[in-house]
Amino acid sequence: MTENVETLLRYQKKWAEDKSEVAIIEKSRRTGVSWSEAGISTLEASSKSGMNAWYIGYNKDMAYEFILYCAWWAKLYNLAAGEIEETEEVFKDGDESKSILSFVIRFDSGWRITALSSRPANLRGKQGRVIIDEAAFHDQLGELLKAAMALLMWGGKVRIISTHNGVDNEFNELIKEVREGKKPYSLHRVTLDDALEEGLYQRICLKLGKEWTPEAEALWRQNLIDSYGEAAEEELFCVPSRSGGTYLPIGLIEARVNASTPVIRISRDEEFGRLPDEARAFDIRSWCEEELQHHVRAISDHPQVFFGADFARSSDLTVIWPLIKMQDFRLKTPFVLEIRNMPFRQQEQILFYFLDKLKGFAGGAMDARGNGQYLAEVAAQRYGFSRVIQTMLSEKWYLENMPPLKAALEDGTIYDMPADRDIQSDLRAFKVVRGVARIPDQRTSDKDGKKRHGDAGIALVMANHAARICSGFDDNIISGMKRETSRYLDRM
Repeated sequence: MTENVETLLRYQKKWAEDKSEVAIIEKSRRTGVSWSEAGISTLEASSKSGMNAWYIGYNKDMAYEFILYCAWWAKLYNLAAGEIEETEEVFKDGDESKSILSFVIRFDSGWRITALSSRPANLRGKQGRVIIDEAAFHDQLGELLKAAMALLMWGGKVRIISTHNGVDNEFNELIKEVREGKKPYSLHRVTLDDALEEGLYQRICLKLGKEWTPEAEALWRQNLIDSYGEAAEEELFCVPSRSGGTYLPIGLIEARVNASTPVIRISRDEEFGRLPDEARAFDIRSWCEEELQHHVRAISDHPQVFFGADFARSSDLTVIWPLIKMQDFRLKTPFVLEIRNMPFRQQEQILFYFLDKLKGFAGGAMDARGNGQYLAEVAAQRYGFSRVIQTMLSEKWYLENMPPLKAALEDGTIYDMPADRDIQSDLRAFKVVRGVARIPDQRTSDKDGKKRHGDAGIALVMANHAARICSGFDDNIISGMKRETSRYLDRM
């Protein structure tokens, strides 16, 4: 099937090539997802080894438009198909049977595509591919999905396509569950800017016979945004309406704290950075042995310890957040380490002191933006590039990693966080910006009036990311990495 998708844009190809039983896409309007889905359904229904397709829109116009798309694809690929039939399908609704207007194309393969003009109450007894279009606008989406999932038992597939229709909508709740790892479904996301980057407006110009220029595309984009007005964020950029505010509620944070979990803080003044290397190294080694050593010793024998680190040199904080994987697979915070105004070499010294003493160091994720790239790189060189994830924070990274963090806090997987006002402030700093939970540009101040920028929050989400990614490490893998390193050094 996928050999015939050369007319599709990249995001449409990714959708076409998705083999998952259940796939969901949150999208901007008019990005051609329903059109490309019609092509997939047409190719599948025309194959002897294919299946029926059941398209479910929420009105007659949607159903007819989809079936016209299918007819266009059938003509493009010269597939043997009959004329469009307007007919009625009888579905059982509770104790009653109801007739639903539908449009059908039949193929010589024996399969057909049926586009329904409204949502049937029950799809049980049917087989094939179910396409639920503009799912956020269907009444009782949950009941419809329950019926659709029954088709999976016989090798069917479910495809859920929609723009957003409010933050409290069942479609948005479904997407949140997928991102939090509660539903094992495939998830795609296409905003207007994603589609433009991959050639949407160039394809529009080609179809209309217009000349494409960057200036024309920018003007077209702005006119489209202006036409949607206040609804543009939801309609074009996958941001459910009313989706602002703090991402982690204070009640959720307080439910996972422990007053006995310490926050270890160290800072130095500007003069410290001007001292000779030996003096700085001696000072920090002494501090580590006096203030850090007993905390590290308490966790050094645990079989799996992870960490996340957010880096800063002067204006903000470097925060190192360890997580211990316990016997019940939950993640316990033993302490949080905050470092302020510390030279690069001494930050490296503190990090290495901590990690060198962990017999069960399983993996970490480190902020590798800007100056943080140095510390992340030397840590990866020392402990293995597979064990230390050098992370470039981006909107996509937040989108993929914030929902699992929230889910871990909600179900108690992460616990014993410090009961500390500044730590709490950092966790509360995550805001929903254009539909994605992240740290905004504004800084906050700690109890001493010094700047913070959600540093502990970023360290925690990185630690959880490392625990999810690096849990497969064992002594054999680590020994193998050490052997490869030795071989490389022998060749030099």
